[in-house]
Formats: sequence, structure tokens, C-alpha cells
Amino acid sequence: MSLLLKTPKEVSLEIASRLKERRLAQNLTQAGLALRAGMSTPSLKRFEKTGEISFVSLLNIALVLDCLDECDRLFENNNKPVSLFTDEAKPKKRGSIK
Repeated sequence: MSLLLKTPKEVSLEIASRLKERRLAQNLTQAGLALRAGMSTPSLKRFEKTGEISFVSLLNIALVLDCLDECDRLFENNNKPVSLFTDEAKPKKRGSIK
């Protein structure tokens, strides 16, 4: 977990940049990726420039670029929930009446 605070805009631009790098590494044009992801080329261009995209379109791009599993783990919680009913829990004592 990063200690740096980023705005949602900064995060979306970084994601767009990383996906663009993957696209280029796979030797895909914007038009080729857009076609395979079922979206328009202008929408993909806008995403790579501004970071703005629908979530479903982002998932379609991730599928084409073979990184959908990373999206699937986006809000995964590997920590077990803390139980309020552990052995350490002590019953509450009511105040004594004098």
C-alpha cells in the first residue's frame, strides 16, 4: 500500500498509461485494441489521454490485454474479519447499586 496520497484523477491517468504501455508492448494499434475490446477508437483515445472510461470498457480492454485477473482482484479482501466474539471479549459489567 502506497503512503502517497493520489487523487482519483491521478490514479486513472496512471492506469491509462500502464494499459497504453501494455497495448504497445503487444504491438496493438489503438484501432486494433478498440475493435477487439468492442469500443470505438475515439473512446480509447480519450481514455489514454484523460483516463476517463466506463468500467465495463476498462474490463474489456483488460481482457484483450490479458490482465483481467488483476481487475478481478481489485477489492479482494484477504484478511479474515475481526470477530467481536473472541475469547478475549469480556462481558460488560453493570454498575453496582449502593
